Order: sequence, then C-alpha cells, then structure tokens
Amino acid sequence: MVLFQAMFGFLQGRLVLVRMIMLVCVLTLISIGIASVYASGNPAEDTGGSFAAFSHYWKKQAVFAGAGLAAFIAINAINYRRFGPMTYWLYAGMLAVLAYILVDKYLFNVPFVPVINNSRRWIQIGPLPQFQPSEFFKLIYIISLAWYLRYRSNYRKFSSLIGPFALTLLPMILVLLEPDLGTVMLMMPVLFAMLFVAGAKVKHLILIILLAVMVSPVLWYKMEDYQRMRVSAVLLQSNLDGRKSWLMEKAQNNPRLASVLGLRRERLRNWEAGEGYHLTRSKLVVASGGLSGQGFRRGPFMKYRFLPERHNDFIFALIGHQWGFLGCAVVLGLYAIIVMCGLEIAANNTDPFGKFIAVGIIVIFSIQVLVNVGMTIGLMPITGLTLPLISYGGSSLVVNMMMIGLLNNVGRTRPFSLAKPNG
Repeated sequence: MVLFQAMFGFLQGRLVLVRMIMLVCVLTLISIGIASVYASGNPAEDTGGSFAAFSHYWKKQAVFAGAGLAAFIAINAINYRRFGPMTYWLYAGMLAVLAYILVDKYLFNVPFVPVINNSRRWIQIGPLPQFQPSEFFKLIYIISLAWYLRYRSNYRKFSSLIGPFALTLLPMILVLLEPDLGTVMLMMPVLFAMLFVAGAKVKHLILIILLAVMVSPVLWYKMEDYQRMRVSAVLLQSNLDGRKSWLMEKAQNNPRLASVLGLRRERLRNWEAGEGYHLTRSKLVVASGGLSGQGFRRGPFMKYRFLPERHNDFIFALIGHQWGFLGCAVVLGLYAIIVMCGLEIAANNTDPFGKFIAVGIIVIFSIQVLVNVGMTIGLMPITGLTLPLISYGGSSLVVNMMMIGLLNNVGRTRPFSLAKPNG
C-alpha cells in the first residue's frame, strides 16, 4: 500500500481533472516524439540501410521517456514547498558546474567535458549518459527565483529589482559563454513574467528592456560568427519569390554594412550551404507536407539525409512532412492545452511560491515551443532549442518531465497563504 501511494500519489489531491488532462497531453506528445524519432532513422523507402547510424535513436528516446516518467513520479513524492529551503544550495552548485565547463574552454583542459560542435555544454562521466547542466539549471532557476520572490512586497520600487536580476544575469553570462544562446533566450521572459506576477511596475520592466537593447551591441560583438549568422537568418533568407532579401543583397555589396552586422562577406555568399543550410531545407520539408502530409515514414525527403537534425532541433519539420498542417495543428493544440492547464493551476494557488513556480514553468515551456517552431519555419533565429517532449535528447526530455511533475505537484497540493515573517 505504501509503495502504491509512493508511485501513484501524483494522482491524488486537488484539480484532478485539470492535471489528468495535462498528463494525457504530455504522454501523447512523448509518444509522437518517439514515433517521429523512429521515422527519422527508419524511412519506409530506405532499403539500403543508409540510416543505420541513427536508426536506433528511438530506443534511446524510449529509455529517456522512462527516465522522465520516473523523475515525474519522484518529484511528486514530496511536497513542493520542501524544495524551497534547499534551492539556493542547488543554485550555487549548478553555477559551480557551469563555471567548471568554462574552465575547460578558457583556462585548461578538465576531465568530463566533451567538445561537441565547437561547444562545451555537456558533462560526460565514463560510460554514463552525458547530460547538459544548462537544461537542469532552467528548473533550478525557476525554483530559486520563485523562492526569492515568495513574500516580498516592495517590487513597486526600481531598486528592488536588483536581486532578481542578479540571480538571472550571472548564470546568463556563464551559459552564453559555453555558448548556449537558446537557454539564454529563455531566462529573461521567465524573469519578466514572474516579476510582473509579483507586482513589479510595467514602466520599470520597460526601462530594463530599453537598457538591454542599449547593451545588445556588446553581446552581438561577443558572439561567434556562426551565432551572428544564425540570429540574422530571419533577415538573410530568400523572399517567397526566391529573390535574395534586401539585407543579404546590401551586405554582400557593402563591406561596411557587413562589418557593422559582424558578418563576413565570404560566408554570406555561401550562406545557404553553411549557416542557412538547415533553415532553407526545413521550410521545404514543412511545405511538402501540405494539408494532411505524406504519411508516416514516407515522403520525398524521407529517402535521404536532406535535413540532418530532423530528429532533434528540426523535428517539427518532420512532423509537418509526415502529417501536414493538420498534424502540426494537433501538436500545437496539445501544447496549448498543457499551457491552459498550467495557467489554471497557477490561478487556483494562493501560495506565492507555488504560483510563481507554475508561472515560470508555463512561460519557459511556451517560449521553447514558440522559438523551436518559429525557427523551423523561418520566423525565429536558429538557437538550438529543442521541441519540448518531442525532440530527441535525454537532458531535455527528463528536465521537461521534471517541470511537468513540479507543476502537477503544485496543482495537487492544498494551497495556503504565506505571510512575510516578523522581525
């Protein structure tokens, strides 16, 4: 009986219907992800075994899904409020891990830090699966910020925003230096949403946005060339009629403009074969699906490796190719239901700590979906953000299941009002 309660305790508590709808949507998205990863390595018309190198990825994804479900159950085993007192220790520990990765990049080689695609984002200890610390930090950051904001009431003053921004900017710098632009893009929207819910004045938040815009040229200058090219991809891509964009033509013919943008003219000439490779092909793959798609594991672009990262960052393009506009609409609808369930959980919680956690999780979840889908169809920069619960990857899937588990924990726990302590 005790074991049963430990394993299925997440079913008990408040808002049962809301949480069960959310969980069904989550499991459906995970199933779609495993099926899509399987299709990416096992196309129906591939008879030569040309995809053998990653035909087994779906098995790993199934294992990751099992680990994610275990994490979901584990995070519901205790009351979410108990995470509060330990959150700063977790925050400090994760900062130390992020700094450790940068030691390998800027000072000297250290063990357990592999270099993958010119980036240092992972920890690899022996035969154990590698993990990405910045993925886990997203969850720790939300809990830490929620704990900091839980009973403070003076966010109507500009000076009171220094603490939350300090909690945000330090890890942003460390993650940006890895480099991991995608994770950095997530943190500011989470901060602004949680500060807004905490009662910060809109004019103060707008002022901070203006300050961020003023220092953005410095961040732009510090980016690697390939990062600048990815961010500029939205403006560099060809028009609907196939003609070059205005910015592409001007930058190719004007060395000074190319220098201001931080772009090299020779790389601009070969943009579609370089940084624009995935973007141009992703749009073709999505468009080829039409209304109802080519069918599971079928279609002209399933025969060869037209889109190398179709199992990972660009898996939404594969969904569009197989199941068309209708399939994409179903996937986005499932995400929308999860967001609405999360907002219902936040709205029905009078505990500030729980409310802030729910808001942070929903915002970071929504931004990931919007940025990933946007970059797949050419509306957002290519940042390396995965599609939650669907893209191939252990760290991403496990962390997203932990977030959903914590959201479920907040929803099922009876709320109470937390007053600021005296003295």
